[in-house]
Amino acid sequence: MENKRNRMLRKVLKDRWLYILLLPGLLYFVVFKYFPMWGIVIAFQDYNPFLGFVDSPWVGWTHFERLFRDPDFFMLLRNTALIGLYKLVFFFPAPIIIALMLNEIRKQVFKRFVQTMVYIPHFMSWVVVVAITYVLFTTEGGVINEWIKAIGGEKINFLISSEWFRTMFIGQIIWKETGWGTILFLAALAGVDTEQYEAATIDGANRWQQTWHITFPAIRSTIIILLILRLGDFLDTGFEHVFLLLNPMNREVGEVFDTYVYAVGLAQGQYSYSTAVGLFKSVIGLALVLLANHAAKRAGQESLY
Repeated sequence: MENKRNRMLRKVLKDRWLYILLLPGLLYFVVFKYFPMWGIVIAFQDYNPFLGFVDSPWVGWTHFERLFRDPDFFMLLRNTALIGLYKLVFFFPAPIIIALMLNEIRKQVFKRFVQTMVYIPHFMSWVVVVAITYVLFTTEGGVINEWIKAIGGEKINFLISSEWFRTMFIGQIIWKETGWGTILFLAALAGVDTEQYEAATIDGANRWQQTWHITFPAIRSTIIILLILRLGDFLDTGFEHVFLLLNPMNREVGEVFDTYVYAVGLAQGQYSYSTAVGLFKSVIGLALVLLANHAAKRAGQESLY
């Protein structure tokens, strides 16, 4: 036991600079990710900021019972789950498709130009993205509605229509984040041995066959890992984005847990209740990650652990 401890100590001393470089990142997660988790305790209290964590009275599962009995609970769960599902179905594959397309471009100047163009929207805030959407889709001089009118159609009030809310929401996410999402996949594709393509060409494989049998398998493990991680955020729709698009006309399809926490929990000072809602979301996300990771392992694919 003593020898094992000494060997470990020698390894740490040998790589001490690597461990020193690790410290800032480790401290970040401890201070901003793990330490705040103690605040979860207020979900089981009637928290009063003046009394603090210690003296606030315990109420057990009261806030969770209130959430599940709320008349809007199933509406919130439906809206949040549908948006999460749409993001998985329509947004998650988009960076993969773009990365595969970029990988086929042989002229590096043009490739870098396209990459830059698809990266730029990521650096815009959701306020700017929604503002652009308003300018394009408003019924009062909006480009899209003017075009619809020009071809003989009737103007559509996209901005307050409940039928178009989720379409616009997912479309904005795809436009803003798809380019940035290609970075990891392009990095994975950069490690593919070009000799495999040369051998496939000699064997008579066309570009589609090379993509299916060489390129796609090279990023399969990356896809699976990112999919598992994405499931952890399944109920996390993003408050700012939804809040900017929300209005009384589309609330029935647009109200989600994030905006509900703000409206009912934070705006009214109900900190314990809002924490309970957030904890509910986190537990569902954790369960989905564990199930997806287990399924990946059972299928013999790459997994988180």
